[in-house]
Amino acid sequence: MKKGMLFLALVAAMVFTSCKDDASNKVKAENVEEAAERDAQEVVYPEMSFDETEFDFGTIEQGAAQEHTFTFTNTGKAPLVITNASSSCGCTVPTWTKEPIAPGEKGEMLVKFNGSGQNQVTKTVNITANTESGKEQIKIKAFVNPKQS
Repeated sequence: MKKGMLFLALVAAMVFTSCKDDASNKVKAENVEEAAERDAQEVVYPEMSFDETEFDFGTIEQGAAQEHTFTFTNTGKAPLVITNASSSCGCTVPTWTKEPIAPGEKGEMLVKFNGSGQNQVTKTVNITANTESGKEQIKIKAFVNPKQS
């Protein structure tokens, strides 16, 4: 009983002492104006617009190396910078334009596939860039005929 009363008193003391300051009184008017001004400014991002986001090599023989160049345009309002591109496996290797791509300019991403796997194969290349979402994606696919024994 004593422990219950002590606990109740402790909770009541915490409630009364933690709520005594009104947080709205601590907000400075000039900080509110500054934040509103900052938020009103338009944030511009680059935008990657690919001519195609998926390419099908069709039917290929196992081990036959393939490559395809994806072309994209920066349709945004800021320079586009690709910081990384990685594939879903080691059999697919992307290389890309390293320099910043100005708005309206084109860039390329070369994707090399070593022809591994069997039957229907789909590989994804994940692109990290300074776009609004920060991530873009392209895909390659092929039907790989297994080697004849």
